[in-house]
Amino acid sequence: MRFDKEPSFDHARRPTTGVLIVNLGTPEAPTAPALRRYLGQFLSDPRVVEIPAFVWKVILHGIILRVRPAKSAEKYASIWTPEGSPLRVWTERQGKLLQGYLGERGHQVQVRWAMRYGQPSIATELDALKAAGVTRILVVPLYPQYSGATSASVMDDVFAWGRRTRLIPELRFVQHFHDDARYIDALAQSVLQHWQAHGRPDKLMMSFHGMPERTLHLGDPYHCECHKTARLLAERLGLSKEQYLVSFQSRFGKAKWLEPYTEPMLRQLGKAGVKRVDVVCPAFVSDCIETLEEIAMEGRNAFISEGGQEFHYIPCLNDRPQWMTALTQLCEQHMQGWPTLRADQPLEGDLLRTQERAKAIGAKR
Repeated sequence: MRFDKEPSFDHARRPTTGVLIVNLGTPEAPTAPALRRYLGQFLSDPRVVEIPAFVWKVILHGIILRVRPAKSAEKYASIWTPEGSPLRVWTERQGKLLQGYLGERGHQVQVRWAMRYGQPSIATELDALKAAGVTRILVVPLYPQYSGATSASVMDDVFAWGRRTRLIPELRFVQHFHDDARYIDALAQSVLQHWQAHGRPDKLMMSFHGMPERTLHLGDPYHCECHKTARLLAERLGLSKEQYLVSFQSRFGKAKWLEPYTEPMLRQLGKAGVKRVDVVCPAFVSDCIETLEEIAMEGRNAFISEGGQEFHYIPCLNDRPQWMTALTQLCEQHMQGWPTLRADQPLEGDLLRTQERAKAIGAKR
């Protein structure tokens, strides 16, 4: 095995900390060639498609990458912004804000962001953190619910980078945050603020990204974690079981996926005479093709075409202050034990002990 060249080890280097947030990925442009490159990388990941490689390669290169890129490019073009892909825009903004939020709380850390598929790559950003002298790295996959196809794939890519790195930094991972109270509160606030502005719906649909059903039977906790997120969010919103629905979107291929499926359920609701449906997507912290095109456009058309009268898509958390605070505190929780605070910033425990001593001295006087 050959290792990447590294600078000479510096015994006097002060240990420093970095945070790498990672999202799924996006093509570089809404064009067929860009989609072909992106889908080629994405669909070649054995974590994403669990089919024997010799069979899947024939299907992928012989059929899918010949047909799907042009169709997908049209969908991406419908949601593309002057700044580029919405997912890239929001993830970059989250990285910059996280740097500021942690700095305001006294932490000396370097924050970078990466995509599992596409650019900037995980390896590129890990190299950049190492080049900046970072010796400890917290990796934060931006997937609230854990799945082998998402969170574990990020870990795979980090480990692949580590296999060709001589001096590997100390690594930690955030595995999931599907039931984190701060994340749930941020979701609830986004829903409540939407309702304050637009009124309440007849039904709230919580649409999660789909996974093949076989992953559930093979031990993937994703399905259970989605339902726990939904239950906690419903409790936080004070909803009864009749007032909300859980569904799964983004099916691919002919295999059975987690049910119920989002679009057929929206059509059923329209046919049943439900007048208004609001949809929130708790599996995504940044708006992307799956939320802006699949839900806000296709989902709306499915509901309205079957008799529904009013459809509301509630945007992802994106750069909402409560979400950024929740993400900051999540990072703080997972960096515990790493001396990240500035020299002039007392540790929380030290600050409490100082206050207690001051109170005790005052009581004696």
